[in-house]
Amino acid sequence: MRKIFFLMLLAPVLAWGAEGGYRLDRSPHDPTDLVSLQSGARLFVNYCLGCHSAQYMRYNRLTEIGLTEQQIKDHLMFTGDKVGDTMKVPMGAQAKQWFGVAPPDLSVVARSRGADWLYTYLRTFYRDPNTATGWNNAVFENVGMPHALWSLQGERGYDPRKNQFTEISKGALSPVEYDMAVRDLVNFLVYVGEPAAMKRKAIGIVVLFVLGILFIFTYLLKKEFWKDVK
Repeated sequence: MRKIFFLMLLAPVLAWGAEGGYRLDRSPHDPTDLVSLQSGARLFVNYCLGCHSAQYMRYNRLTEIGLTEQQIKDHLMFTGDKVGDTMKVPMGAQAKQWFGVAPPDLSVVARSRGADWLYTYLRTFYRDPNTATGWNNAVFENVGMPHALWSLQGERGYDPRKNQFTEISKGALSPVEYDMAVRDLVNFLVYVGEPAAMKRKAIGIVVLFVLGILFIFTYLLKKEFWKDVK
């Protein structure tokens, strides 16, 4: 009976391991690196926003990562969008017709999947002639999404038995440069998932500091009240 109960507790972990058998790499993103966040925003708009929206994120919030509204309008917005609009998909329902299913919104993908999963996923696409798109992924097997960043990374093959990638054609970036680009994109997606995270943490530190001071005064007051009690 105990063994069955233990296996029931372990089932979600085993299921997760079966879905994502590829070992995840640790994401080197840094939410305080504004240059990285800005680079990630450009990558998201140029390579992701064509299919994936971030409907809970408004363009004007990008001023929090060091961009001016004019820079946002000039470099990150499509014709007809307003700076107060949310980051919606330009092609609309066409994406569902092309891929068979509507690409998911990426507003909270970093919170649901995790930064490590995203960082590894975006670096493990490979050519697979047996899929509809001609692409597959070592982390997400039989993924319906083609490799949006292939022109940057290049084309690669993959042998799951050896867990080894082989280069088919070079991309615009070197492997190190591509990893840095993915880091920036993941950094931006982490920011989009919780734009107020840094402020929240800073406020939390201040609150803990104030509570620590109040504790000292409370303790001294308690000693004063109880000093004559035997």
